[in-house]
Amino acid sequence: MTAQEISVNIPPTLDPVYSNMIQIAFKDDEFTFMFLHQLPQVNQARAKAIVSITPNHAKNLLAVLTKTVQEYETKFGAINSSPDKKPIDNVTTLSGYS
Repeated sequence: MTAQEISVNIPPTLDPVYSNMIQIAFKDDEFTFMFLHQLPQVNQARAKAIVSITPNHAKNLLAVLTKTVQEYETKFGAINSSPDKKPIDNVTTLSGYS
């Protein structure tokens, strides 16, 4: 194992979740991501996971996600957003929560 590799143990009881909406909140020492599943044709969403990370980890996440999306689009083609909805419409940002 190299210095860049880490062994990850995934418990057998850990279930994957599906999210089609996200709320992001931040304060001076953390970003909190609430992954939601918006139910079709109703004005309702169910929280599936809540993850809090440091601002440094959030910046690293942005860089890794940008790189990964670029690699995906190189392999599979451009990701086209729905014409009736901007990508930011599925993200709610709450700042300065306590």
